[in-house]
Amino acid sequence: MTITRRFVPVHDATALQNRLLNSLFQDFARPQSSGSFVPAVDVYEDANKIVLTLETPGIAPENLNIRVENNTLSIEGERKAHTDLKQENFHRIERRFGTFARSFTLPQTVDTEQVNAHSEFGVLTVELPKKAAAQPKQIKVSVAAPVVEQGKTVEGEANQPATDAEAKPAQA
Repeated sequence: MTITRRFVPVHDATALQNRLLNSLFQDFARPQSSGSFVPAVDVYEDANKIVLTLETPGIAPENLNIRVENNTLSIEGERKAHTDLKQENFHRIERRFGTFARSFTLPQTVDTEQVNAHSEFGVLTVELPKKAAAQPKQIKVSVAAPVVEQGKTVEGEANQPATDAEAKPAQA
């Protein structure tokens, strides 16, 4: 089934005009030289740990605060603006400066005593190892050998010992 929409020139032109104006002035609504920002984060998990990677270029490790409390991981930091440069000499400032705070609720499987964090090339990596009890266990399945009973296998086939005539080929 196809749904068709009737074209209304005045209504459609007004909606298009509003979208264009909103997108044009969207950049002016945000602060240009200072303000808070939110670094992008990736979260992935393997059998042994959960890993968070945050984009933190220009943030010194001493300006990062990472803590775990009540199964909540909190990461706070600050990217400082260049104070030695005069603002009137800039033509455009697109980078964000200021403080940020991110919080993540951790599952009960995380060992909060063994959290590890390191920063390299502007990427903060936080490793959250899992508790030993939470790690998956591999269970090996063993194959049982067929049981032989009084001349018969489990499948019911006859299993009789070979006679001397059958065991030795006839000699000519």
